[in-house]
Amino acid sequence: MTTWGLSATILAPTPDILRFAAYHLDQGAHRLYIYLDDDTPDAYNALKAHSKIRVQTCDTAHWKRLGGKRPDKHQVRQTMNATHAYNRRAEVDWLIHMDVDEFLVPRVPVADVLAGLPDDLTSARVRPMELLGGGTDAFKAFIPADGQRRARVDQIYPNFGRHLKGGFLSHVAGKLFVRTGLDTVTVKIHNAFQNGEMLEGAAELGEIDLAHCHAKSWESWQASYAYRLQKGSYRAELKPATQPEQGGLSLHDLFQRIEAEQGAAGLRAFYDEVIGDSPDLRARLEAQGLLRLAALDLDGAVARHFPNVAL
Repeated sequence: MTTWGLSATILAPTPDILRFAAYHLDQGAHRLYIYLDDDTPDAYNALKAHSKIRVQTCDTAHWKRLGGKRPDKHQVRQTMNATHAYNRRAEVDWLIHMDVDEFLVPRVPVADVLAGLPDDLTSARVRPMELLGGGTDAFKAFIPADGQRRARVDQIYPNFGRHLKGGFLSHVAGKLFVRTGLDTVTVKIHNAFQNGEMLEGAAELGEIDLAHCHAKSWESWQASYAYRLQKGSYRAELKPATQPEQGGLSLHDLFQRIEAEQGAAGLRAFYDEVIGDSPDLRARLEAQGLLRLAALDLDGAVARHFPNVAL
């Protein structure tokens, strides 16, 4: 029987941590390696009591064991923890690194999909679908880079499409399952490396979507906006989706321009066109065959796997 697991470095409230863990146990994960980025005792105690979960608080002693002090950048902390999870004694056949706002949504059981892969394949990629903010079950689907992506994005998002990669606010790279047992592996956020060389030839797992809840609502998007602009997925160092000579701006530069010219009202107009759940956006996505509906039942999963915890 093929087994799989995930690793995650998490800084979030206890209910969100337990929803993430319980949901993936429901999906058949054999092992979860959870690294708590801050001291979260209620989450730690609940996770520690579950037989399929290995949990670690990332305190000073943890970082010392990993070779030094706590890295300032969360991306570096994620990489170090994901690599640590991969290189410990293998308890599963496949391991994927994910974030707390990401959820595997399979149309075929995950274990069955992985079991069907060739024995010599070392990695397999799941592509994201992005939650429409303010809703609970509607997502925009991944658009393959098939030569038509840019035209489709421009049709769906007439004002801001040129600045969006695949129509998404966040990544289109997805996340990577890596077969365990390989030597000298480093796991990064979207890719994995062996002996310093990126693993190539990953299978595309079309039977599994990665539901990314990047903006659950206007309020939650605003709450994380400043951090993402400075240190996260909208930071200045990231490249634009469209070349500047073709009118493209990075999200960092776009948001700064919107703020300078239109303030909060401009950001709200961007949100409404690009991510906010509405009949209009659903219709535009549906016309392109890109509307996906998925009810995750996160609280139900918590009740099943952590019955003594009150959210």
